[in-house]
Amino acid sequence: MAKKELSFEKSLERLEEIVDLLESGDYPLEKSLSLFEEGVGLVKQCNSKLEAVEKSVKILVNKDGELEEKDFTADEQ
Repeated sequence: MAKKELSFEKSLERLEEIVDLLESGDYPLEKSLSLFEEGVGLVKQCNSKLEAVEKSVKILVNKDGELEEKDFTADEQ
């Protein structure tokens, strides 16, 4: 059975938990590796969601007094 995908916010929360657990150094190597693999999966999931949102975000640009809708790119900050 496929694992239910977490929301972006829940994924970030779990990722923070994993980082804290790994930084504590209280887990054996095998458990640490398992946590690390879970974290890598969460990072990929979050990146995928961010890319999808970025594609859908539009910005408005003032050009000669007219508003023009334009695709958002990460370079434009």
